[in-house]
Amino acid sequence: MTDENADALRQAVHRVRGEVAKAVVGQEGAVSGLLIALLARGHVLLEGVPGVAKTLLVRAFSRALGLETKRIQFTPDLMPGDVSGSLVYDARSGEFEFREGPVFANVVLADEINRTPPKTQSALLEAMEERQVSADGVTRPLPDPFLVCATQNPVEHEGTYTLPEAQLDRFLLKLLIDVPPREAEVAVLRRHADGFSPRGLEGVEAAISPEEIRAAQRSVAAVTVTDDVLGYVVDLARATRQSPSVQLGASPRAATALLAAAKAWAWLGGYPAITPDHVQAMLVPVWRHRIRLRPDAEIEGVSVDALLGAVVQQTPVPL
Repeated sequence: MTDENADALRQAVHRVRGEVAKAVVGQEGAVSGLLIALLARGHVLLEGVPGVAKTLLVRAFSRALGLETKRIQFTPDLMPGDVSGSLVYDARSGEFEFREGPVFANVVLADEINRTPPKTQSALLEAMEERQVSADGVTRPLPDPFLVCATQNPVEHEGTYTLPEAQLDRFLLKLLIDVPPREAEVAVLRRHADGFSPRGLEGVEAAISPEEIRAAQRSVAAVTVTDDVLGYVVDLARATRQSPSVQLGASPRAATALLAAAKAWAWLGGYPAITPDHVQAMLVPVWRHRIRLRPDAEIEGVSVDALLGAVVQQTPVPL
């Protein structure tokens, strides 16, 4: 791919930011995270208290992509077949036929994913990892591009379930959505006072085509990585495993995820190769949900984000 083509794709990707900004104020970092996950062919977990526009953000993002989007509201009584699909008896033909679930879409909004038991959460495992659904001995591919954007409330909130480690590991990024600063909050109220409706997403238009998304993903995959940077990623992962505060450190899959996210971040900035700075920028959102602290460290108030910051400070950076 020529530099001109790559630049044109980057401009199309960045236009998505402008479209999302028509509906959501003050979440530029989260939009960057969604773009990185899309480009790296990963998935995103958005965590925040109710009312900080997590669902609106995903809806605006998917509208700006112009892709088919389906929403799953996770509840305690949701069944796995309600997610992936199930066999339904057709009285006219006298046979069972497979009825696709909402996971058969380009963008799947898994809303409040931790309000359903782990059994139902696991219905997304194969879809997120293999991009396919198996039922009745038949494997059915999912659309391309395919992106799962899940929202969850903090685990200490009433009525929530902790996501299984295998489920968490399928998410490329975990993004924390905070209450916006005062200026942004005032802007949100001004929009609503002027008649903005979050249901309609008025004015948000598709800024990129599916073909451009796939081309951008191929361009990201071609970003150069030196052996020194690969070694740096491995050293960071090994440092988490050696920390006395950590019960479960970064796995080789976590290192691979960090590499993919760093490639996407470098590509968005127009860099032909990733640098240690790109790795450091993506380390916390890629690893914060993959690290498990020891109980005594949690009691002492150690946070995963702070621990990862210390790992970065203590790990030698290649020249």
